[in-house]
Amino acid sequence: MRIKAAILGCLMASAAQAQSVPCGGGFGSFVDGLKAEAIAGGHDAATVNRFFAGVSQSAAVLKADRRQGIFQDPFITFSRKLISQSRLDKGRQMGQRYASVFDRIQTDYGIAPGVLLAFWAFETDYGAFQGDFNTANALVTLAHDCRRPEIFRPQIFAALTLYEHGDFDPRTTTGAWAGEIGMVQMLPKDILENGVDGDGDGHVTLKTSAPDALLSGAKMLSHLGWRPNEPWLQEITMPADFDWSQTGLEVTKSVAEWEQLGVRARAGQLDDGRLQASIILPQGRFGPKFIAYPNFNVYFEWNQSFTYVLTAAYFGTRLMGAPVYDAGNPEPGLQGAQMKQLQTKLAAMGYDVGAIDGILGAGTRAAVRDVQAKLGMPADAWPTAELLNRL
Repeated sequence: MRIKAAILGCLMASAAQAQSVPCGGGFGSFVDGLKAEAIAGGHDAATVNRFFAGVSQSAAVLKADRRQGIFQDPFITFSRKLISQSRLDKGRQMGQRYASVFDRIQTDYGIAPGVLLAFWAFETDYGAFQGDFNTANALVTLAHDCRRPEIFRPQIFAALTLYEHGDFDPRTTTGAWAGEIGMVQMLPKDILENGVDGDGDGHVTLKTSAPDALLSGAKMLSHLGWRPNEPWLQEITMPADFDWSQTGLEVTKSVAEWEQLGVRARAGQLDDGRLQASIILPQGRFGPKFIAYPNFNVYFEWNQSFTYVLTAAYFGTRLMGAPVYDAGNPEPGLQGAQMKQLQTKLAAMGYDVGAIDGILGAGTRAAVRDVQAKLGMPADAWPTAELLNRL
C-alpha cells in the first residue's frame, strides 16, 4: 500500500536522528544506540526491542561489500554474460504473462515494459533468486561499518517502519547483501516512499507479488525523474572522421544537431530532434555506439556502475525489439592492475576518478577523454596500453 505522508515524515525524523549514531565501536553498543534513537523518534519501545532482538553482525555481508568482480569487465564481455537467449525468451514470456501490469505501468508512468523487465531479469532472474542474506543483519552491519554509514542508517529505521506495518520480518526477511528486497531489489526506504499494492491485498509484498514489485519499481523510476513516453537508449552509426571528443555523457546536443554531424540510427530512426542526448562509446570508437536520451541518466539513480547501467538500458531495448548491437572490433583495453595504474596516474594529475578500483567508471572515462585530447590522440575515452605508456 502507499505510505501516508505522516508516516514518511516520522521516518525522515528518525533518519535525521540516526545521523548522530557513530559508526564503528562495539557492535552491541551500536545496536543499543539505534534502539534508543528509534524510541526517541517515536517508535514503541517494545516493538523496537522485538525488532532488534537477535540482530547480529554479518561477516558475509562485509565480504560481499568489498568484492568488485564482474564490474571490472568491459561492456561487451559484461553484457554477453548477462544477456542470454533464455533471458530474452523468459522476458518476453513474462511481458505477456503480466501484460495488464505493464499496460498500467505504461499508462500511469509512461515507462516501456522492457525497462522493468530488464531490471527484473538482472536483479533476480525474474524473481528466481532474490538473495539469501538476512536483511536486518545486512543493514545494521553496513551501518555499523564506517565505509558508507550514511546510506544504510536510514534504511534501518525504514525497515522498522515496514515491520510495524506487517511488511517486514527482521528474523525471516532476506534479500541482497546490501539490504535490497524483492524481485526488483528495492531498499526499505524506497519501498516506503514508492511501494505500490499492485495486487490489491493491502500489503506491498515485493518478494512474492510481481504486480507489487513491478509497479513499485516503476513508481520509483518515476520518482527518480523518468520522463514519460520518452526513449532511453538507441544504437547508432557514426562517421569515421567524427570528433570523438564530443562523445561522453558530459556533452549534450539536440538529436537534430547530432544528425547534422552524421549520427544515424543503426535501425529505424532517431527520436524527436528536439530531445537532448549524448553519445556513448563504451569501448571506444571501434566498438559499439549508442545515443543516450535524458531517461538514460535515471539509471544511475538505480545503480552507479556505468557498465551495469548501459547493459540494463541496452537489454531493455532488446526486449522492445532492437537488434543485437554491432560489437565492432575495439582495441584491447586495460586489465586490472593496468587500469589501477592508469587511475593512479590520472588522480596524481588532478582528475577525480573516484576510488582506485580498476573499474572504468564515468569519472575515469571523462579523465581519459580529456587526457587523450591533450595528447593529440582520438578522444574516445577508451584507455589503451598506448595511452598508459604515453602517460
